[in-house]
Amino acid sequence: MDVSFWLPLIMKMLTSAAIVVAASLVVERSGPFVGAMIATLPISAGPAYAFLALDHGSDFISASALAGLKVSAATVVYMLVYAAAAQRMGVLASVGSALAVWAVSISVILKGQWSFGGALALNGAVYAVAIPLARKFSAAGMPVSAKKRAWDIPFRAALVMLVVGVTVVAGRTLGPSIAAAAALAPVVLMSLALILHPRVGGAATASVVANGVPGMIGFVGALSLLHLCAVRLGAALSLILALGVSIGWNASLMAARRWRLLGRVGV
Repeated sequence: MDVSFWLPLIMKMLTSAAIVVAASLVVERSGPFVGAMIATLPISAGPAYAFLALDHGSDFISASALAGLKVSAATVVYMLVYAAAAQRMGVLASVGSALAVWAVSISVILKGQWSFGGALALNGAVYAVAIPLARKFSAAGMPVSAKKRAWDIPFRAALVMLVVGVTVVAGRTLGPSIAAAAALAPVVLMSLALILHPRVGGAATASVVANGVPGMIGFVGALSLLHLCAVRLGAALSLILALGVSIGWNASLMAARRWRLLGRVGV
């Protein structure tokens, strides 16, 4: 495990901690929807792809984006299972059951040979089922948060970094197949659940995760662009454009929601 391993790992730990802590604070102040829009941005995955671009060529980035595209469907499955389990179960049982189903989904998906069109079709089928189901869990209100403590934010950041570090190192040491799965594990969503579930309850945390399902469509668009354009435009420009797609999609969801809310009050 040399610098080429530890530097990307540290960056992933730091960026994951930043996004999860920011999302959890936004959730407690502004509600589940806005926090979900932050949590589903590829701010954690982005640095990982950037380091891959430094170590490998554009062809590798294109292939990696295709792999991420088909596996991202399993992340949506994780989100639904957690949202359902969190209605009645504690945080560890909810996250554990969601991860178990995610692992089974990953093993099934990785057994097949997927074309770009096949990966898109897989995502289309998953979202056709997931979006209506997610609405059942997305309307829970946010209770009054627990009293803030001076160590609260550092503790949240340390918890996320620990989860990310253990996930990546375990994948590295347990073999290439585990490494591939660990690299695509929903560590941001998992960390968000570990932070919020004990503080605001399972139903409210499930609402955050469920509200994030439509936001994941932007990640599908970002990976699709990266797969199609990495070779033609170069990895650096394609990564910037892919990030723009994801940010633009989530921003459009926020604008649409605001428009609907204003329409209800007659403004």
